[in-house]
Amino acid sequence: MLFETDRIKFRKMTAEDAELYHSWRNDMEVMQTTSPLLDMHTLETTRDFVNHVILGSDSAKSYMIVDKASGAPIGVTSLTHIDYKNRNAECILDIGAKRHWGKGYGTEALRLLLDYAFLEMNLHRVSLCVFSFNERAVKLYEKIGFKQEGITRQSLFRNGGWHDLIHMGILQTEYARQ
Repeated sequence: MLFETDRIKFRKMTAEDAELYHSWRNDMEVMQTTSPLLDMHTLETTRDFVNHVILGSDSAKSYMIVDKASGAPIGVTSLTHIDYKNRNAECILDIGAKRHWGKGYGTEALRLLLDYAFLEMNLHRVSLCVFSFNERAVKLYEKIGFKQEGITRQSLFRNGGWHDLIHMGILQTEYARQ
């Protein structure tokens, strides 16, 4: 099936997911590697973000990553800034449930998202940005076939130091489903 594997499935993100997303968004350990702004958010601002930015965008598709064994959402993934004319999009992947970290769920979810992007939407290119200190994520993206396309030097201040933002992309012709 298009939106599932043996361990996970995708379902459309809904306004009801705001509270769970809020708990991830306010967990500094979760946001350390994904959000440029480490800041606490109110439930109201998270609901507004979910309703207007995630659900209200005509150029984005967002999905909750659900662990099939427990039925519980463990993260969120999105295609954003979808450009249908030029067949491009950016992707986002966040595993918010920390007990699922390091167990291959991110790899599985990203492959599922790229299957959809390239094999169903017929996109030509998918890009992303990753913080240079997030070595686990960089290795994951490279393993799947993403190539480094550029660096925005010292654009993120985290833990008392400056860090680069790495721009990566993968073309439909480079994506090989394993």
